[in-house]
Amino acid sequence: MTRPRLIIADDHHLMVEALRSALGAHYEIAAVAYDANEVLSTVARTRADCLLLDLSLPGQNGLELLPVIEKIAPDLPVIVVTMHLDRAVAETAMQAGARGFVPKDSGLEELEAAITTVLEGGVHISPRLPAVTNRIALRAAHAGLAQLTPRQHEIVRLIAEGRTSPEIAKWLGLSQRTVAFHRTNIRTKLGIDSERGLLRFALLTRMSDDGAADGETDAADAETDDEQDG
Repeated sequence: MTRPRLIIADDHHLMVEALRSALGAHYEIAAVAYDANEVLSTVARTRADCLLLDLSLPGQNGLELLPVIEKIAPDLPVIVVTMHLDRAVAETAMQAGARGFVPKDSGLEELEAAITTVLEGGVHISPRLPAVTNRIALRAAHAGLAQLTPRQHEIVRLIAEGRTSPEIAKWLGLSQRTVAFHRTNIRTKLGIDSERGLLRFALLTRMSDDGAADGETDAADAETDDEQDG
């Protein structure tokens, strides 16, 4: 019986070797990749049944890679295997095309269950995820936006939508160098020391905006009900 073929993408060699060893008994490890460019080239040239994708990769983060992977290999299911135990990140990953989301500190049993579910056409989101994103973090993210220019607000919104820097440049009619300059300035103003931190800030901000919009909708519905009752 042919074993399912997996691609493992993670920038930590020890993690790759640990997964290779743990999964090798039931799956064929078709290829491994350690950075964003390697992920895309590997996906393009390798026949595989599932990709295990870390989000923190050199070059581009996994959330930015997901739409590109879907274009290159639309039938390749992706399971995000990450250290980020955050529902906002998980929901964004699933919206970007992932079929599974498993924290790195989960047991091997959950990862294998996720692979089985995804290979059968299903979706797996770890039950260990918190029900909601931390609301204190959301308020902090929202307050931080007051320091940004309108153009920087727009870039943060596009980052939260999972758009890459080239896509942002095209969307806003800017050069990629200008977008990179804005991203650096945004991080400096907010005291964020990495692109991964900027991505998390953008995601938290989007969740905050979504929550505010939901609250406004609920308030409007309540007013309508009151008017009808009157």
